[in-house]
Amino acid sequence: MVCICKKCCCKKKKAKQGKKGLKDSVDLQEVKMLGNQYKEKVQPDMDDLDSYGDEEDGAPKLGQLQFSLDYDFQQNQMRVGVLQAKDLPGMDFSGTSDPYVTVKILPEKKKRFETKVHRKTLNPTFNEYFNFKDLKFSELSNKIILFLIYDFDRFSRHDLIGEVSVPLSSVDLARVVEEWREIQPAHGAQEGDRPGDICFSLRYVPTAGKLTIVILEAKNLKKCDVGGLSDPYVKMQLYSNNKRLKKKKTTIKKRTLNPYYNESFTFEVPFEQIQRVELKLTVMDWDRTSKNDPIGELRLGPNAAGAELRHWSDMLANPRRPIAQWHTLTELEK
Repeated sequence: MVCICKKCCCKKKKAKQGKKGLKDSVDLQEVKMLGNQYKEKVQPDMDDLDSYGDEEDGAPKLGQLQFSLDYDFQQNQMRVGVLQAKDLPGMDFSGTSDPYVTVKILPEKKKRFETKVHRKTLNPTFNEYFNFKDLKFSELSNKIILFLIYDFDRFSRHDLIGEVSVPLSSVDLARVVEEWREIQPAHGAQEGDRPGDICFSLRYVPTAGKLTIVILEAKNLKKCDVGGLSDPYVKMQLYSNNKRLKKKKTTIKKRTLNPYYNESFTFEVPFEQIQRVELKLTVMDWDRTSKNDPIGELRLGPNAAGAELRHWSDMLANPRRPIAQWHTLTELEK
């Protein structure tokens, strides 16, 4: 388990034991042995990425994205296609990337779709389509389709390569739109709007029927308090057939947007039930005098998608082994 956290939580800080589940907690103190040399290999400094692009115009080239838009006037829904990308920058130490794309419609932001990850390629072909429903044509002129292109990394935050922003007022929706666009650097405000990221490990022992989750840390959480910080804790809920079976929560970390937990929790899940359960994680902001506010959430299980489904599947494919991974939180559905 220590080797996992050398990659997942590679930073020079003294490990603090969580108040719960010390037996399964992960010791991060030995990460110091890795040193700065390893950190530079697995996560290059962002300034170094400039060398991957053509800098004649003063900015690195981030590649291109091909997409399609097909609006159904009768159903009031938009079918958005993520077709392919080309000439992406190499974000990994090997000079390649593991790209995937998220799609959402601004200003709503409550619904987000994600493509599959394509390993070790700078020219991925996706050919994936997503439906956004309840979009009245009269309101489309004020909306924007936002594509965010990421480089997947299991053991650190996923790198945001860039974005393609498509104001719907600028396209002719009377026909199917299919075109290439240059990927642009992501705007800081849009990146800052994200709820944040969380790292945790999953471990399932079929013979014992035990599902163990170790909440390791979170980064760049949304600011909820007046002082620009939050008091975050993580709430875990296990469901089966939409019925909540059990809930647990971490300790509260005061006045931080980058909390460190390393706290372990175990749920009893018989082997014959593991493919029918859903694990919901919600990062909450604690408040002494009012209702606690949700910061972001994610759901894992056989009916999940994207990175959450991959993590769940990897856990089942590697019984008795803790599988750690970073995840991007999503805003709660309204």
